[in-house]
Amino acid sequence: MGIVSTIEGFDLMILIKNALAWAIILAGVLSIIFIFVGGISFILSGGQEEKIKQAVSTIRYSIVGLIITILAMTLVTVVSRFFNVNFVFISFSDVVDTIKSITTEIGRDADEDIYY
Repeated sequence: MGIVSTIEGFDLMILIKNALAWAIILAGVLSIIFIFVGGISFILSGGQEEKIKQAVSTIRYSIVGLIITILAMTLVTVVSRFFNVNFVFISFSDVVDTIKSITTEIGRDADEDIYY
């Protein structure tokens, strides 16, 4: 009975929206991580030309990847609305709401670990 009621309450569009929001968040976090890695590599390059080029390309490609992610989300939304296609609309507020739910869960877990 539990599985049947779970399947009946399953909404595919909500699942797709959540997956897209998580993918955008993951792309943003990975871009920030690679920007830091590239920056640290640049600092630790010791003036070696090859290491500097590699660090700069790491930073450049992470920024380009982040821009492509944002543009892809924006382009799909604009084209879908322009042609009035009922596609999965994910807005920036959906991504922010997902981030808020993640941080709320993390904060709740951290509060449970604190002993007074």
